[in-house]
Amino acid sequence: MDGSVDIKLLATIGGIVVSMAGAAAVAKSQIARLTEMLKDVEKRLRESDNRVDKIDNSIATNEQRLNVIAKMMAPDVMDKTSRLSERHTVKLEYIEIAIKELKAK
Repeated sequence: MDGSVDIKLLATIGGIVVSMAGAAAVAKSQIARLTEMLKDVEKRLRESDNRVDKIDNSIATNEQRLNVIAKMMAPDVMDKTSRLSERHTVKLEYIEIAIKELKAK
């Protein structure tokens, strides 16, 4: 190696440059393809997230409704309601009897 540049060296350097340019083009293409795939995955993830949010809201609403119904149907509440209804029935019967007696006089 006396510092001179011969054709073989130029051809080798040229081949390396062409190989690097080809590899850069392939890498650029692959990066573009991966970017598009990532956008698609992100879109699907957002759609799934929206569906999960809607389902969570629906579950929370149904849970709240169920809790209200459960409280309304609790044994102690039902017992109290039953006794109150019976009391009203008895008072109504008493009032009906009192009205009949008043009409009879």
